[in-house]
Amino acid sequence: MMASVWRTSVRKFSTSRFCLSNIGRKPIKVSDGVSYSIESIPIEFCKSFRKKNKRFVLDRQVVVKGPLGALRTEIPKFIHIHNPQGDNSQISVKVERPNNKTQRSLWGTIRSSIHNAIIGTSEGHLSIVKFVGTGYRAIIEKNEKGEDVVALKIGFPYTPKLVVPPGLKVSSPNPARLVIEGCDKQQVKLFASLIREHKKPEPYKGKGIFVDGETVVLKERNIK
Repeated sequence: MMASVWRTSVRKFSTSRFCLSNIGRKPIKVSDGVSYSIESIPIEFCKSFRKKNKRFVLDRQVVVKGPLGALRTEIPKFIHIHNPQGDNSQISVKVERPNNKTQRSLWGTIRSSIHNAIIGTSEGHLSIVKFVGTGYRAIIEKNEKGEDVVALKIGFPYTPKLVVPPGLKVSSPNPARLVIEGCDKQQVKLFASLIREHKKPEPYKGKGIFVDGETVVLKERNIK
């Protein structure tokens, strides 16, 4: 009797239904001038990962080519690429077992990677870096090898300099702004985060390096 009372008295902290993302099911529209193909990767060059003591091999890649370049997305064996319209206007990403936790977790991720590759090769990705602080600015210059270098003036007794990675273009509409452009979204955001690491936004004066629409909530200093 006591056991049944205990079972009926349990309350749930949340009454909302557990909802899974279905972004993997959405078809991807292929832009004009963009083409794609699926290529096999030789076994000696294949990457792999482990999930719950199971090893998955990335033995194929989706090659997306457009006006701005070409990008490759590696996919495992359980990912299938289809043409729902029978032409190259759309891409549909499917998995062999939609209810499998591992396959479902990678479903939306790979779909987003292919979508970003199509946008990147046709329109490109960009990230805006904003410098907030007295005298904070960035200067684009050349090094001895002729490479583009971003020099940061952010209040240090030295000037940090970062070489612009291949495939990225960095411009400065004004000394307190940097615009990073490229077809690979991951590389664009990674380089923006590397610049931000040199002077993260601080919450007391609101100074630092901000990426895209980043904001910070200001705090009051404790005065004794």
